[in-house]
Amino acid sequence: MDSIYDDMTNSEKQVASYLKELGLQYVYQAPVFLHDLVGRPRIWTPDFYIPRLGVYIEVCGSEDFGERGYKFRQKVYEKNEIPVIFIHTYKDSRKWKSYLRTGIMNIHCKRASDLRKLLKIDRNYHRYAFDSGNDF
Repeated sequence: MDSIYDDMTNSEKQVASYLKELGLQYVYQAPVFLHDLVGRPRIWTPDFYIPRLGVYIEVCGSEDFGERGYKFRQKVYEKNEIPVIFIHTYKDSRKWKSYLRTGIMNIHCKRASDLRKLLKIDRNYHRYAFDSGNDF
């Protein structure tokens, strides 16, 4: 094996090339610990992990795995609150890039919303702490 690309499917190579084009470093098949739908511990390896964005990508390169298989995996990731974007390169070769960008933006919008809630709580806590003369 000369490079990591030797183990990739053609669809994964397309995604890897696009991530490189965007200047996003990735880890190929980074292991993820999770619990399946009945609570059993599992280790899965999504196709890509983008550390800087904290986002995983599963490349659905063909219908061989079956739509049911992808939907099952998506449910498990959702149950574990793991941000994964499923890319179906075989369905429409022109739209998956846009879908990927939109998926990343949606994940970060959700994170921003959660962060705003946390900051609001934190701001109220600190207002109380500083008003009461406590030193932190």
